Amino acid sequence: MARNLRKGKFITIEGPDGAGKTTQAEKIVQYLKSKGKRVISTREPGGTALGEQLRKVLLDPEGSPVSNAEALIYAACRAQLLERMVIPALREGFTVVCDRFVDSSLAYQGWARGIGINRILQLNKWVIGSYWPDITILLDVDPAVSLGRLVGGRKDRLESEALEFHQKVREGYMKVREMFPDRIRIIDASQPADEVFRQIVAELEKAGVVE
Repeated sequence: MARNLRKGKFITIEGPDGAGKTTQAEKIVQYLKSKGKRVISTREPGGTALGEQLRKVLLDPEGSPVSNAEALIYAACRAQLLERMVIPALREGFTVVCDRFVDSSLAYQGWARGIGINRILQLNKWVIGSYWPDITILLDVDPAVSLGRLVGGRKDRLESEALEFHQKVREGYMKVREMFPDRIRIIDASQPADEVFRQIVAELEKAGVVE
């Protein structure tokens, strides 16, 4: 992975399906722009032409869990996103806001799928190199609540998993947070969206992402 010459900040948003990540990511982008920051937003899996194609494969509701291959595909998407978008933007001084990143792999594939957090971590250390997020906002909420928010439309493969799987995902996130307590900041996502955002801004300020 390329030598770290970043000038910008890298912010990632994590949490279970239905936690409100996409909504909060959009709010963060608009807030940073209002502060005069140059901002690029993206998502995982996706963000590049190849990544968006692989996203369709990974989240196809007609598909099935592919364990080790699933983890490798996510890592491939991540490598492409970093090389084509994230690293160039950070080197140009942009703030990058990403809806999901490595911690999703650690929680979903590493813990919930049972592959092993450390195995997934070692794979992604090679992929990410020194370009880890400056701060990660983890939106925490009971899966029974977050899944209840997913009403209408067609659910993707992960959203369609049983409640037990999503409970394991939450457990995984808590274990990952214990591994990276300085980077990962937990926000109670069961609160109203405006209060969640207020607390996110406070964490971004503490981390020095915004003044």
